[in-house]
Amino acid sequence: MPGPKDLDPSSSPRALLGAELRHAREKAGLTQEELGQPLFVSGSFIGQLEAGTRRMMPEYAVKMDEILGMDGFFERNCKAANKSRYPDHFAQAAEAEADALTIKEFEPLLIPGLIQTSAYARELFRTYQPTASEEKVDEMVDARLARGRLLDDPTKPVLWVILGEAALRQEVGGPKVMAEALRQTSTLVRNHRVILQVLPFSAGAHASLGGPLKLMSFADAPPLAYLQALTVGGLEDDPATVARHTLTYELLTAVALSPRNSLALIESVAEDYAHEDRQP
Repeated sequence: MPGPKDLDPSSSPRALLGAELRHAREKAGLTQEELGQPLFVSGSFIGQLEAGTRRMMPEYAVKMDEILGMDGFFERNCKAANKSRYPDHFAQAAEAEADALTIKEFEPLLIPGLIQTSAYARELFRTYQPTASEEKVDEMVDARLARGRLLDDPTKPVLWVILGEAALRQEVGGPKVMAEALRQTSTLVRNHRVILQVLPFSAGAHASLGGPLKLMSFADAPPLAYLQALTVGGLEDDPATVARHTLTYELLTAVALSPRNSLALIESVAEDYAHEDRQP
C-alpha cells in the first residue's frame, strides 16, 4: 500500500499535516496522551497539532516518524508546514489566531496588532528596527495588516480587547497617526466587531502588571494562552495554567471601564490628537 504523499505547500500544510497525524495515530491504536508520553508533551498538545492550531517542530516530527512508522513523512513535510511571514517567537500565536473562535487580549502599552493602522504599525517597526530597509519594513507592515483581515469576517473570531490607558497616551508617530489609529479602533467598536475596555491609570495595581496576555479558544482543540515580552513569546496549553490566566483576564475586566465609557474615552482622546494636529 502506498504511503502518504508529501504535502502541497499551496494548500494548508498545518491542517493537512495534522490530519495525517491523527490518521496515523489512530491507525497505530494510540490515544493522544499515549503518543504524547514519549515526546514529553501533553495529550492536548497532540490534539492541537492534529487540529492545526500548533506547528509541528522538527524534533517532534522525527520522533513521530519513528513511533508511527511514517518513513520520514513528518520530518520531510515539517518545513513546508512551518513556513511563516511572522517572527519565530510569534509565528505559532499568529497561526492560532487564524483558527480561533474567540480571542481575548490585554495590551497595556500599545494598540494590539490585530487592530493597528498601517501608519501606526510602520512607526513601531521603524522604531524597533531603525536600520531596516524600506522593503523589510513594508513586509512587516503587510504581515501585520494581513492578521487584521481576520476581522473582515463579521462574526469570527470574537475579539475582546482590554487596552491599558497608556496605549492611548503614548504618542506613536505623532498626533495625526494617533488620531487615525484611535478612530479606527472606535469604528470597529461601533460596528460591533470588537468588544473593548480601557484599563485606566486610576485602577492602580492590577492582575497583569507583568505584561500582555492573549487567550484563544477553538472549536476542536483545547484553549491556549500566549505570553509575550520583547522578542520572546510562548504558547501555554496546560489546563491549569490557562485557567489561571483566564482568571487574570476576568479580574482585568472587573476593574476596567465599561465598554460604553471606554469608547467615550477613546473618541475623546482621538479628538484631542486631531485638534493638536490641526494647530499651526
